[in-house]
Amino acid sequence: MFEIRVICDNTDIGPVTKGLVEAFKLSDVRRRYTSDGKRLRLYATANPRTTETAWPSPEKAYASAPSILDEVEWINRAAAETGWDEELDREYYLRKAAAFDRIALANAADGHPGDTTGEDVAAATAVFLLDYDRAGRELYGGTPHPPGHPASEADPRGYVRQEYALWSVCTCDAPSEPPCLKHPSA
Repeated sequence: MFEIRVICDNTDIGPVTKGLVEAFKLSDVRRRYTSDGKRLRLYATANPRTTETAWPSPEKAYASAPSILDEVEWINRAAAETGWDEELDREYYLRKAAAFDRIALANAADGHPGDTTGEDVAAATAVFLLDYDRAGRELYGGTPHPPGHPASEADPRGYVRQEYALWSVCTCDAPSEPPCLKHPSA
């Protein structure tokens, strides 16, 4: 926690306050005139904004995932079975983004830091899923961050992990309940 003091013209109060609110967690902003009475002093008690997100760890997100090889086989089979005039569904894009995320994580863990191809492909498939979900074509989890949220935009692979973790848990306990993410048409 720290104290911020800003001296500004009356016309700058709005933009200055807005900038402070965006950058810090603030208490109320107190105003006092300067000794010449022409400008204002703004005082606020602030805390830094944390950049932490509530993304699940890869271990948690992919805990129930099949092996990477099985997942790649499913992705290839789904693509091959889909006609040229048909669009692939969200499950395909989610599982593909998750598989490439897992491959990139495995490459990094195996000590291939110079090879960014896996990272680039994982990021590209994650952005595609984010765009797909933002278009609202199918049901998505969006908890805690929906596709248009700044945290999702800043970390598309974190968004993939969030959505995979939500998708991988079936919540269809009874026919009277609404469909879950894994079975949207149930």
